[in-house]
Amino acid sequence: MTSLPFDAATICQAKEVAKTPPPDVLDPRIERLVNELIGRVADKWTMIILEVLDAHGELRFTQLARKIEGISQKMLTQTLRQMERDGMVTRTVHPVVPPHVDYRLTQLGQSLGAAFCGVWIWAEENLETVEKARNDFDAR
Repeated sequence: MTSLPFDAATICQAKEVAKTPPPDVLDPRIERLVNELIGRVADKWTMIILEVLDAHGELRFTQLARKIEGISQKMLTQTLRQMERDGMVTRTVHPVVPPHVDYRLTQLGQSLGAAFCGVWIWAEENLETVEKARNDFDAR
């Protein structure tokens, strides 16, 4: 599984978590948070920002924008603000002219990225099956 962007310990942990059955009664606050986070991460940009910051560490806003193809300045700003609000990134403003702003993943942001390790594992293990199903469907 060397193609996955996660270390062996994270992959092992994700596989163990996947085996754990969900509780019979869900805390509605947890369910709400999960739904919010899935919606946010499913917005595309959040997950890409998580991956870029994880790979490169602390980056200036302009460096981050250059590494994310297709994102507008407005969308990057909005996504980073929401991620900061959720505690996923820290924003450091340096008092210089022109302003210099850095972004870095927090431990919480790193752990969210690791939580999606299971999706990467699933995708790698099921890639051929999904591609075959799509090809079969498209051939009809």
